[in-house]
Amino acid sequence: MHHGPQALEPHGNQYLVDGLEPSVHRPRAQTRTIGDTPRRNAIDAELVEHPNSGVENTLVVLRNCSSLRTVPVHGGDLGTRILLRGSSRCTRPPNDRGLPGERCTYDDGVDDKTPVLAVQGTILQTPTPNALEVHSDVVLAVGGEGDILAVEPSGSSAALAITDCAVRTLRLSPSQRLLPGLIDTHIHAPQWPQLGVGLDIPLERWLFEYTFPLESRYADAAFAQSVWDHMVPSLLSYGTTTAVYFCTIHEEATRLLAETCLREGQRAYVGRVAMDHPEGTPEYYRDESAVAGVSASARSIEQIRALDDPLHLVQPIITPRFIPACTDELLRGLGELAARTQALVQTHCSESDWEHGYVIDRHGCSDTESLRRLGLLRRGTVLAHGNHLGDADLVSIASVGAGVAHCPLSNAYFAGAVFPTQRALRLGVQIGLGSDVSGGAHPGLLPQCAMAVTSTRIGEDGVDALLPAAQRGMPDTRIDTVTAFHLATAGGAGLLGAPLGLLEPGRQFDAIVVDLEREHSALRAWDGLDTEDRIFEKIVRLASPADISAVFVAGRRVR
Repeated sequence: MHHGPQALEPHGNQYLVDGLEPSVHRPRAQTRTIGDTPRRNAIDAELVEHPNSGVENTLVVLRNCSSLRTVPVHGGDLGTRILLRGSSRCTRPPNDRGLPGERCTYDDGVDDKTPVLAVQGTILQTPTPNALEVHSDVVLAVGGEGDILAVEPSGSSAALAITDCAVRTLRLSPSQRLLPGLIDTHIHAPQWPQLGVGLDIPLERWLFEYTFPLESRYADAAFAQSVWDHMVPSLLSYGTTTAVYFCTIHEEATRLLAETCLREGQRAYVGRVAMDHPEGTPEYYRDESAVAGVSASARSIEQIRALDDPLHLVQPIITPRFIPACTDELLRGLGELAARTQALVQTHCSESDWEHGYVIDRHGCSDTESLRRLGLLRRGTVLAHGNHLGDADLVSIASVGAGVAHCPLSNAYFAGAVFPTQRALRLGVQIGLGSDVSGGAHPGLLPQCAMAVTSTRIGEDGVDALLPAAQRGMPDTRIDTVTAFHLATAGGAGLLGAPLGLLEPGRQFDAIVVDLEREHSALRAWDGLDTEDRIFEKIVRLASPADISAVFVAGRRVR
């Protein structure tokens, strides 16, 4: 309900209304005007034009028990945004940035079914590998725990009811689109400092010459924290709302990574890496024994689950590096740990000719069958790469509800083959997308989508021009941007068994806002030319962090 103007009395850097508890006053995002329409460089709460003192685009939200009011402000500065709450107390998350869209928990009767946030705009998403879904001008309601309560056509009575009772309403401009947040199902957190280097040698050399020496440095907690403080916000700026992390063998570094994700608001699965094989790992960087490795992983699970995490953003994940780096005793012990704790599992599987062949020589069967025998192939197990999986492997993976983290850019350097995406999908395998930092030399998942499409085109067409065209490639294997984006969102959510990846009721509001009118950006929607499907394809291929104007996790704006 909207009421007339109400006087505000300044109180330092706060304002008081009718003697109610003050709310901190913070600057809003800068606005710009095109024609007569207020436009925002970053999504923010509803703009209210000041009728008197020449103060424009000022927002005040008054929360007084069941009433919500948006009123103009008498006095104040340009761009002021104020939240005023009745007798309730608003408890902000630890990383209080005062950003629009952040989640506040009220103790004045707001329950899980009361919209804390309403978002109006156009949604683009891919519910299946072959379908682009466009919801034009809708209102989405988000509850206090970050869950999506409803999606209704703008202007409908249901939509008006949502905006009337929501604590905040965010209206996207016509040049902005709302998409599900990106889910990176395979990323090596400690390799962040070597992102973009060392990709000119085979995998087995790359590990010993570049990766293991770097990862051993994370025994230094201060060094680890300095990397996490740079990496997690950077990934959020790329729209990565969920990350599945390999950490290191160090318990403290692993715990610090989980804490950093929680503080920054990123959803994450964080795994302490277990590795003990005397030939597959260097002496200076391995678990002392299989027993020690299992015990350390068990403690890490307990430490992560003990974090103060009311929204359940961060979870542990059991992480044997891969079979060449682990003894059978360690692998079997981790399988038992997975059964006991019900934590998810992640590892590498049939990544390269060397790794795939090594396991066959050692165990007499494929990676997939070895992991099954050792108790590590379970529902939700994330198998990174999988380029050399055969049909029997794919059927086995699908039968238990495990899946593959497809890492197309990294595969171009280390795999020696193109992952058979279409074949795996036809056989019922859950597939997510992974950056594989730093084997993949780009941290963003949208570039990984483009690479996933490109690699299948190369695979289908072939590469040897000396052969007849019909003999060069693998027929009917290409994918398009719809399939690739599905892998990066709903596909990854299906693999993890998480209510993410789509903006629909019952799932979490993890989302990104993409701006189509950023100055000097190649991403642009041309009037009379670009339909929504063309806009979607452009976003997948061209959007950069500069084009992503807002990122939400669990209903809170984190970037």
